[in-house]
Amino acid sequence: MKKTMVSLSLLSVLCLAVTACGGGGSNNAGSTPPAAAPSASAPAANEPVKNEKLIVYTNANSDGRGEWLIEKAKTAGFEIELVGAGGANLTNRLIAEKNNPIADVVFGLNNMLYENLKKENVLTKYVPKWAGDVEPGLNDPEGYYHGLVKQAILLGYNPKNFTPETAPKDWTDLYKNDAFKGKYEAPTLLGQITPQLVVAGILTRYKDPKGDLGIAKEGWDEIKKLYDNGVRAVEGEDFYANLASGKTPLGAVVSGTLSKKEEQYKVKAGIVSPSVGVPMIVEHAAIVKGTKKMATAERFVEWMGSAEVQGEFAAKFNAMPANTKAADKASDSVKALYSSLKAQQLDWGFVADNIGKWVEKIELQIMK
Repeated sequence: MKKTMVSLSLLSVLCLAVTACGGGGSNNAGSTPPAAAPSASAPAANEPVKNEKLIVYTNANSDGRGEWLIEKAKTAGFEIELVGAGGANLTNRLIAEKNNPIADVVFGLNNMLYENLKKENVLTKYVPKWAGDVEPGLNDPEGYYHGLVKQAILLGYNPKNFTPETAPKDWTDLYKNDAFKGKYEAPTLLGQITPQLVVAGILTRYKDPKGDLGIAKEGWDEIKKLYDNGVRAVEGEDFYANLASGKTPLGAVVSGTLSKKEEQYKVKAGIVSPSVGVPMIVEHAAIVKGTKKMATAERFVEWMGSAEVQGEFAAKFNAMPANTKAADKASDSVKALYSSLKAQQLDWGFVADNIGKWVEKIELQIMK
């Protein structure tokens, strides 16, 4: 009997152990045992993805845009540190750091600067899901950078001096028609992007692989006329103030600053819409090659360029998004402006390769 009692006790303990391992009583009979608990190193399936802090370089953080993005990103679960500087300076910094990158993401900049970054092998190829929603022709066809915000370089005029009928129809009219000679600001401040793009918009119409710096003689003759018949810009002067006063009622304006300038100077500029189109600066987003936070960088770019975020940005900052699904969030005035414009087709790689040499030639030989 003593042996029998010991056997029964052992059997009872064994049954209790089996029951404990099974995780339940008779009500669980026939049910599938629960999955093994996740290891300490693997997050649970319902645990939110952890985003690492990102260093983001940009030249598009002024006028409250940077603060807005930081707060929006925080709400979406991203911690970002913005490093702001001028586009050329940021480009040079990214190239200098390419062997030991500090930035994870870069946004803003323009096509020419991104082409330089591509050439220097600074960017990594990544095509976000929203890339297909961007207006055709604005993204990098090789997949390194993708459009966020459009900025048009426009020829504006004072409506007190000209009407839509009497105003020029293209930049080339400025120096071909005596009515405009001496009344427009020539793009002489060539250290700035806007004057560079005015020049590029004319020169690239005369592309010639056998010509000087890739441009036919006729193109250089046109540029000389542009400078010979215009009024030189003065460093530090606001061109829009001169447009509003009538001092130089014709010249280049940028779409993104147009509404503020109109409000400031109480003059709504007329806008020329050349049949060839207007140079269109597009602010883009890209991921820096060598980032150690690739997964977080991808998620951030997906979020930042989405129609929802770009639509909110457009409504807040009176901008025109490159994402067509966000375009309806732009203000009525911005939508009306862009409905009358088309982008001039520019070979950005060709422009990026040559703009420095074009500027040097103009400054040393044409504007002397």
